[in-house]
Amino acid sequence: MNFLNEVAGRYPEALSLAAGRPYEEYFDLAAVPRYLARYERYLAEERGLAPDQIRRTVLQYGRTKGIIHELVARNLAVDEGIEVDPEAVVVTVGCQEAMVLVLRALRSDERDVLLAVTPTYVGLTGAARLVDLPVRAVRGGPAGVDLAELAAAVRAARTEGLRPRACYLLADNSNPSGVTLDLAARRALLELAEQEDLLLLEDNPYGLFSADRLPTLKALDTARRVVYLGSFAKTGLPGARVGYLVADQSVAAPDGTVSLLADELAKLKSMLTVNTSPIAQAVIAGKLLEHDCSLLRANDREIARYRENLATLLTALATAFPPGSGVSWNAPAGGFFLVVTVPFPVDDTLLEHSARDHALLFTPMRHFDDTPPAAHQLRLSVSLLTAAQVEEGVQRLAALVASQA
Repeated sequence: MNFLNEVAGRYPEALSLAAGRPYEEYFDLAAVPRYLARYERYLAEERGLAPDQIRRTVLQYGRTKGIIHELVARNLAVDEGIEVDPEAVVVTVGCQEAMVLVLRALRSDERDVLLAVTPTYVGLTGAARLVDLPVRAVRGGPAGVDLAELAAAVRAARTEGLRPRACYLLADNSNPSGVTLDLAARRALLELAEQEDLLLLEDNPYGLFSADRLPTLKALDTARRVVYLGSFAKTGLPGARVGYLVADQSVAAPDGTVSLLADELAKLKSMLTVNTSPIAQAVIAGKLLEHDCSLLRANDREIARYRENLATLLTALATAFPPGSGVSWNAPAGGFFLVVTVPFPVDDTLLEHSARDHALLFTPMRHFDDTPPAAHQLRLSVSLLTAAQVEEGVQRLAALVASQA
């Protein structure tokens, strides 16, 4: 990510089909004080807080688990059909902190390992390195996850005396591949997790942008096998840096007492960031309240933009690279990303050449996956540009491909 930012800084005129940032033209600074005022009204009218209590809630150090947990729970019920106790929610400094907290809790000694469906989001593998938790890859593929390989990976790790603690994946419009698990695969994955006594870490920043939305793993989770990782970066306001986790599993202490996993994660958070900015949470809360806690309603323009851009990208690729060109790609149902396969190696040197000579940025897939196919693949993102810029980006990609021939 640092390298991408560095290249983008050196070549500011380059079109970025690399960045997974939200579309910026709908950002509105004037909305921020409006959101704060809406949350203030909620605290007064629905929570019954006095003015001094409201000031303290928003401006003082806040509760470690967060001050908007009940609104997060309401949003999950409205948009995702996930019914969860607000006390099982921990509001975090972006989803990245949520990952670090969960992985640190899972890592108790050198026997613990994490499974991750490949290609894998680099933030997850980076977080695992920070807490010294080894990651073992499980093949993803067109179906989203190879269940037979996942079961084999769990059993192989245990045969080696290791403890596979969880499997991380994005079930909806994954980063970087754009792949979505179908409903049958979701149910089978939950069944396998129950059989193998395995947690699933479901990261879902892009599910809102699917044309045909499926129930999340957490919504289907009747055995509390899923720890749900969420973020308001793509759907609320990226600059607020507010994420969350849902951890409604029970944890037994050595003395026999039982607590929520969320409470144990909050203890870790108290030693890491103390709390998540109450002002940032208040801004997100105001946006939620303004739209009856539905981010689907709050993001209707953005959803339309991303769907138009993805359709434009697929059409432009088909025009630029007809059958026989040696270039292929997948066709996600939504989200920000897709993967293009080309007949030559794709690495950071090629990216710099592309930025300098073709004014185009993309992401080499080898940053997400170390298998041989990834060496000839690149990730394209449609989130930051207009449809016209997406078309122009594909033309520049065609020029790059021609130069490599």
